[in-house]
Amino acid sequence: MNDQHDHGALGDAEYAEFMELASEEGFDAEEVEGAIEEAGHGPLPVLAVVGRPNVGKSTLVNRIIGRREAVVEDKPGVTRDRVTYEAEWAGRRFKVVDTGGWEQDVLGIDASVAAQAEYAIEAADACLFVVDSTVGATDTDEAVVKLLRRAGKPVVLAANKVDGQSGEADAATLWSLGLGEPFPVSSLHGRGTGDLLDEVLKKLPEAPEQRFGNAVGGPRRIALIGRPNVGKSSLLNKVANEDRVVVNELAGTTRDPVDELIELGGVTWKFVDTAGIRKKVHLQEGADYYASLRTAAAVEKAEVAVILIDTTDNISVQDQRIITMAVESGRAIVIAYNKWDELDEERRYYLEREIETEMQQVAWAPRVNVSAKTGRHMEKLVPAIETALAGWETRVPTGRLNAFLGEIVAAHPHPIRGGKQPRILFGTQAGTKPPRFVLFASGFLEAGYRRFIERRLREEFGFEGTPIHISVRVREKRGRKK
Repeated sequence: MNDQHDHGALGDAEYAEFMELASEEGFDAEEVEGAIEEAGHGPLPVLAVVGRPNVGKSTLVNRIIGRREAVVEDKPGVTRDRVTYEAEWAGRRFKVVDTGGWEQDVLGIDASVAAQAEYAIEAADACLFVVDSTVGATDTDEAVVKLLRRAGKPVVLAANKVDGQSGEADAATLWSLGLGEPFPVSSLHGRGTGDLLDEVLKKLPEAPEQRFGNAVGGPRRIALIGRPNVGKSSLLNKVANEDRVVVNELAGTTRDPVDELIELGGVTWKFVDTAGIRKKVHLQEGADYYASLRTAAAVEKAEVAVILIDTTDNISVQDQRIITMAVESGRAIVIAYNKWDELDEERRYYLEREIETEMQQVAWAPRVNVSAKTGRHMEKLVPAIETALAGWETRVPTGRLNAFLGEIVAAHPHPIRGGKQPRILFGTQAGTKPPRFVLFASGFLEAGYRRFIERRLREEFGFEGTPIHISVRVREKRGRKK
């Protein structure tokens, strides 16, 4: 009944052996298959929520993710730290990119709405287009429709602010946009959101399109990310100019990320630069918001995130948020400490202390100390990227993993809680890019013990430069008891 594709990263023989082990430990075959499939899916599909300002996008995002997290404020210019959220509907998980939040009349329709929508659509597998049904289709809505058509992504049309039967007729007029059936909803009261999300799931792929270089001969994609003015463009220019083999340059406007094919160390790489936002003092908040959105879009398209840290400044909360975004997205990671040549001995001493305390969450990432300006240690960038990619793609055979887990359980059993001692019974690696493990246990494993397992996995198998995802399935109170 199962073919190779249903086994996640397991081959047929390994799968059969694994299922026999699961059966011996009292796990139901369907439960085990479901756990492997869920853990092995990899990156979640991405839904972009787009539309002109003040149509209720952020309120709808809050409704979809089930908590009040996206900023909802009438005032334009609201700065937000996060633009991507995780949601679940009908047992399926997906990411939501919220493009609501700030309005900007000064630059007009093209600059404000298009810039927000373009970044989000770029990263998305499907789009949710939100229109205010009480106002009807405006010129700005029409402009967004053109963008959506050009992108060719699947679209679901939400007619928002339909609070009762009387609003249904207003929603029906939105058929005129030519995007198919308008789904009447009230993001404020939750009316109609279930039907809307059912339709969204039909448009989203079970697993997202692999937007990175899996094609034969396709260049590996690298996103340069970091807070504004950290030296992303300088680094890209230095890398490109030193080798003088920029093969191609796409979308080099102030609004779009620049993709450059660059040969380094005899290999062609595709660099996605997330810098170059139009800077105007009175638009600073908007620029920061675009920076978050554009960084999220670049990371979604990349395989490796090279995170630049400005060593002449203290490691900031903003640096931490960017690191968290890259880790949560499951990309391979390299940390590049820029402007290293500008440090005196005292700053270098204090920076090393900061790195020890502030960068613990990515202590496993390869580190390079560079200068984008002078080109110092640029030759170390490619080996670091290759190391991170190798870790990202590492696969541990199930037999070897279970021998390792057996040793850990024997030497470092889980602490006894409530008179019981939960035990890891067996596990498997369900996928790579990043490595994803599913452990089957006799009881709940505490977060501290999971972190201990991750640390030991890294010590034993490497996994340098990659996040590791560990999910745990607990045996239900049935079957054979040990």
